[in-house]
Amino acid sequence: MRTMVIAAIAAAFALPAAAQTQSTPRIDTRQQIQERRIEQGEKSGALTDKEAARLDKGQARVQKMEDKAAADGKLSAKERRRIEQAQDKQSRRIYREKHDKQGAK
Repeated sequence: MRTMVIAAIAAAFALPAAAQTQSTPRIDTRQQIQERRIEQGEKSGALTDKEAARLDKGQARVQKMEDKAAADGKLSAKERRRIEQAQDKQSRRIYREKHDKQGAK
């Protein structure tokens, strides 16, 4: 009986978190793509360890923005626009770092 109550409470807390991640599939997909671009740059040698770490930190900032904006359960159009602009900026940084002729040695 007690384990059923604990499971029900855990499920109640898990549902809002799942709903939040489902409300931003476009943003989440783009985050994953950009993270893969960074990983690929590391593997190919187009990014130094320092560049990759800096780009990962930028990705974490964008994720934090999304988490904070989605904390109330929904993203407003203004919040979505700000996050997408931050993703645009991060995408440009990834491109510049990968193409700066400064590879990992």
